[in-house]
Amino acid sequence: MNILNKLLCSAAAIASALSIQAADPNFHIYLCLGQSNMEGNARVEPIDRQDVPERFRMMACVDFSEPQRTQGEWYVAAPPLVREQTGLTPMDYFGRMMTCNLPEDVRVGVVGVAIGGCRIEHLDKDFDPTALADEADWFKNYMKAYDDAPYARLVACAKKAQDAGVIKGILLHQGESNTGDPEWWNKVHKIYDDLITDLSLEPNSIPLIAGEVVASDMGGSCGAMNSIIGNVPEDFPMAHSVSSANLPHNGDGLHFTAHGYRVLGCRYATEMLATMGVTDPIVPYTENGN
Repeated sequence: MNILNKLLCSAAAIASALSIQAADPNFHIYLCLGQSNMEGNARVEPIDRQDVPERFRMMACVDFSEPQRTQGEWYVAAPPLVREQTGLTPMDYFGRMMTCNLPEDVRVGVVGVAIGGCRIEHLDKDFDPTALADEADWFKNYMKAYDDAPYARLVACAKKAQDAGVIKGILLHQGESNTGDPEWWNKVHKIYDDLITDLSLEPNSIPLIAGEVVASDMGGSCGAMNSIIGNVPEDFPMAHSVSSANLPHNGDGLHFTAHGYRVLGCRYATEMLATMGVTDPIVPYTENGN
């Protein structure tokens, strides 16, 4: 029995070592979370399906029927990226721009969990699903896709992603449902710290980049939230914000146009690349739409 136990332990150790070796340091993974603007609201246009780099991948965090995708598996990052029947997100052009500016042997992967209409509290590790009892049916259905626990789903998918690559950062777009909340950054900081702990990452080892909502001078209904999102607290050194200046909305005061998502995604990438020392990046989609 002792010999058998030793053999089993040795086999487990070998399997663990192989698993560690399988993680490709040149597969850079970004966790993406938020509400409807991260989920993707604008209709995907033909340009968005053209020339999607093979090096840009997405992990499905829910099952898709069209296109057919399985939760926890990797695919070329052709939209939609969060779930079926969603649209363009900042992730789309973030990934395209990152691949443009990183060596050809580097792949970029996104792992996205986002729920239209959610508050930052819904993304927290300690969110109590019983609080959904009084929510609208449409929101309950969105949450149901993540078994009412979006944080747990993100962590589960992120851990699987770590078998393939290395987590390099977190993208966040949320705030409309928390407009005016002075504790927003503290709540974001908690989610960041919980992710770092639950994914066994070094404290303050990866950046978190938060995007502003549609600005007030562009007709944004929740533009006042940008005074909070853009005011990154000094005690959160790994946090950065991305401006939404001059980005149009689709007519509802909340959601960006497809052009807005493309530009915003490139702004996320510009900020992320700056943390890597890339200060004059190639931009695949300009502010003028070229």
